[in-house]
Amino acid sequence: MPSLKEKIIAESKNLGIDKIGFTTAEPFDELKESLIAQKAAGHTSGFEHKNIDERLYPELTFENPQSIIAIALAYPTKIHEKVPRDEKRGQMARASWGIDYHDILKNRLTKLIAFIQKEAANTQDAENWRFLPQVDTGELVDVAVAQRAGLGFIGRNGLLITEEYGSFVYLGEIITNIQFEPDEPGTFGCGECRRCITHCPTGALLGDGKMNAQKCLSYQTQTKTMMPKKYRKQIHNVIYGCDICQLVCPYNQGKDFHFHKEMEPSIDEMRPKLAPLLSVSNREFKEQFGHLAGTWRGKKPLQRNALIALANLGGRQSLVKICQCLEDVRPVIRGTAVWAIGELTKRQPEQAIDLLYELEEKETDGEVLNELEETLIMLEERKKKA
Repeated sequence: MPSLKEKIIAESKNLGIDKIGFTTAEPFDELKESLIAQKAAGHTSGFEHKNIDERLYPELTFENPQSIIAIALAYPTKIHEKVPRDEKRGQMARASWGIDYHDILKNRLTKLIAFIQKEAANTQDAENWRFLPQVDTGELVDVAVAQRAGLGFIGRNGLLITEEYGSFVYLGEIITNIQFEPDEPGTFGCGECRRCITHCPTGALLGDGKMNAQKCLSYQTQTKTMMPKKYRKQIHNVIYGCDICQLVCPYNQGKDFHFHKEMEPSIDEMRPKLAPLLSVSNREFKEQFGHLAGTWRGKKPLQRNALIALANLGGRQSLVKICQCLEDVRPVIRGTAVWAIGELTKRQPEQAIDLLYELEEKETDGEVLNELEETLIMLEERKKKA
């Protein structure tokens, strides 16, 4: 007769879970020094769970934890439709293709818990068994749980790398008071390879699985403030996330799995038109993009990034719409629009100089004024050389 663990593994396949592993709920003490050092160095993004001890000790958030069940779902890496060349388009990183992965994982975890409860030998077991499902918004460090549960290993880029699916996987886990036999942890498999390190355009990866999240382009696309100038060109036309360290990884070559219909990419979502995004209403934004993981910070970061992307793509045909952003009530949008206008009128600076001087006279926000000053100095110099 199969054990409960064997039954769970078998059912996980029926539920559309691509990998599953089991580990103990013992503390993750090996992470403590690293997490403290990362925070002290200012390398955190601010999106992490704030309490470090709760990230290390499951017993602080769950009474009498015995085991953790880790799962992984593989997501697509290629879109099989042709991207139209109708107008300038942005890009969403692969982790934002299809329905928000948090919802997909929660669905699988909830169904898995329901199955386990049905497998209880008696009513008392069912009443005593407890479960806490979580995705990356929970306390635990997902990649550490997954590695210890044998799903794969943490690569130099800090991502979990699986043998079958590379690092293109979503991770989730269930803390429970049921005791399961733990699986063998994954072992480091990068060898001497440092491709992710050398190809990271900002030097965010530190080489040992840790990173300076402040430098990561994915983080930069998710902030709500003015993006530092040094990162604006580097995002090119990506308006959410960054896939570079994954795309160059040898474990990811040739990986493209379309197992889950909820994850299938739509052209107008993963390669959205940039100009319409600048003036989209809240209702329209929610209808078109609200189900994507990449919209969790709202529309302002994506609109700011769309302005940057249009400048990087040479989207002069969108100058009218970009100029309309100079009247936006949000300083970040006005300031970014100033920069984008400057980039797009470098060769014909007289097109924008008068407009920007008019804006300077009535602008009150300090950051926007800084963008105006720097842009006007650049355009005036270009005008003299013309």
